Amino acid sequence: MKNISDYEMPEVLRDFLNYLQTIKGKSVNTVQVYFYDLRVFFRFLKLHRNLADKNMEFDDIPITDVDIALLKTVVLSDLYSYMSFVSNNRDNTSHARARKVASLKTFFNYLATKAKLLDFNPANELESPKILKRLPRYLNVEESKKLLTSVSVSEGPNSVRDLAILTIFLNCGIRLSELVGINLNNIKNNTLTVIGKGDKERSIPLNKACVQVLEAYIKIRPSNGIKDRNALFISGHKRRISKESVQKIVKKYISEAGLDPQRYSTHKLRHTAATLMYKYGNVDIRALQELLGHQSIATTEIYTHLDQQQLRDAVSKNPLAEFGTAEIAAIKEK
Repeated sequence: MKNISDYEMPEVLRDFLNYLQTIKGKSVNTVQVYFYDLRVFFRFLKLHRNLADKNMEFDDIPITDVDIALLKTVVLSDLYSYMSFVSNNRDNTSHARARKVASLKTFFNYLATKAKLLDFNPANELESPKILKRLPRYLNVEESKKLLTSVSVSEGPNSVRDLAILTIFLNCGIRLSELVGINLNNIKNNTLTVIGKGDKERSIPLNKACVQVLEAYIKIRPSNGIKDRNALFISGHKRRISKESVQKIVKKYISEAGLDPQRYSTHKLRHTAATLMYKYGNVDIRALQELLGHQSIATTEIYTHLDQQQLRDAVSKNPLAEFGTAEIAAIKEK
């Protein structure tokens, strides 16, 4: 994956990204997301102002010539046109559009109040799309076991590594970026230390399954010619495994387990771990927040949802559930 410094961009954008990383303390991954969002906006703006060849592929439109003079022409209606564009032309979901709104508001606020390059902030009144809250999708216990079994019956050269990856996902609920960032020295005394969002460190106790599979993997982990000798999970190219490789690995075994790879991903495995811990571990919501590395308890609460069977059980166990049956029968006899 490229570093931000490897991309071509206008100076005003580079200054903003540097501000996010050095002053605001945003992580490299977060800064990269801001860059991607604003690059799409800059390309749209050039098209919107007839400054780009309409026959050119959208993703090929250069942005290095976007300057503060062009950004000074932006008004609120342009931003809503942009939101319409990403919805209709790029199929952005409400979540993706909300993130783009946040990126625009942060960027233009920086230009107006920090860099003092704009006289007014056109994004001040920009509203974020309404996001319908949906319960997170997750694997149930049997589906999770099928997924792990699909790896254990595999005869591939990396089956032990792959089993370790899926076991850590399903038992610890860590993020994809946290998994690929694990170093050998992050595992001590049956505890895993990961670096989460905002470069915040947290410790996660490892259960028996995690300890056993990690011990098995470390015994056969390549050691010669490794480019990042401290990386836990190693790719076939003898370097730290990439996020893209892990995503492919997860999709592969989801398919082999007879599950839908379009419905489940590495992040859905995080949902699964969190849901199973809450449902079967009697875990306190604050403890779950700590394990998952959430800044806000509100984010953790989405994992406390109840499935339909639990709802049916709750209703059927109401002490009044049977009351009235005899009374109805008596009424019918009259």
